[in-house]
Amino acid sequence: MRRRRPWLLLAPLLIACSSGNAAGPHAQDPSRQAETEYDVARDLWLRRNDPRGALEHALKAADLDDGNAEAAHLVALLYLDFCSRNSAECRLPEAERFARRALEVKSDFREAQNTLAVILIHEHRPEEAARLLVPLTQDILYTTPEDAWGNLGWAYLELGKLEPAVDALRRSIAAQPAFCVGNYRLGVAYERLGQLSLAESSYTQALETEAPGCTGLQDAWFGRARVRLRAANQPEAQADLERCVALSKATPAGKECSSMLAKLK
Repeated sequence: MRRRRPWLLLAPLLIACSSGNAAGPHAQDPSRQAETEYDVARDLWLRRNDPRGALEHALKAADLDDGNAEAAHLVALLYLDFCSRNSAECRLPEAERFARRALEVKSDFREAQNTLAVILIHEHRPEEAARLLVPLTQDILYTTPEDAWGNLGWAYLELGKLEPAVDALRRSIAAQPAFCVGNYRLGVAYERLGQLSLAESSYTQALETEAPGCTGLQDAWFGRARVRLRAANQPEAQADLERCVALSKATPAGKECSSMLAKLK
């Protein structure tokens, strides 16, 4: 079963140790150097949780070989990672530029197409994102259809198309039951439709999914607290808000949870 960090719907990358060395007969071969820098970047990001160091090496790889689609895509993913960690360091235009570069080099790069759609949603361009995602949901060769369906559902949420959002998000969960972000977004759709019981159930499924990061979905704790308050279930709502605040007080969700919790006490 594929497992990934849920706060960020990123394309799956295999971890590999560096396959080359700057010394030796290939030292002056830019494409070989680019491959080495790319492998180092992946290792720093995925093994060592060092996105800053990873970005430095990924940019080197992309500069050394402008025909390396994987390196350009990795740069786009890293810029997205910075957006999720610190809004002050978010560089969405750069992320978009490198995602488009990856697709220019490799037009059938499905993961880069999905990544570009995610960037467009973050840039408040959900219609453009949907146009990229619809064909991806129908592409039998795309190995992570839950990503395409989940992001399409997200785009529909941003467009206010709630029923299509519900359909897309249910398809994403059917494709991958451990996709807790899909359940979280489904909870948002049901909440906006006023279907509080279904919303609470979806938020709960997101939080109880046995996959790394799912119990740390702060927005899901906040969402379930909201619907429980609307259902006059204050004790359980308060417990959810406390869990939300415990995760972080600095995030937008954490601040909302703190404010709501203070009003209950």
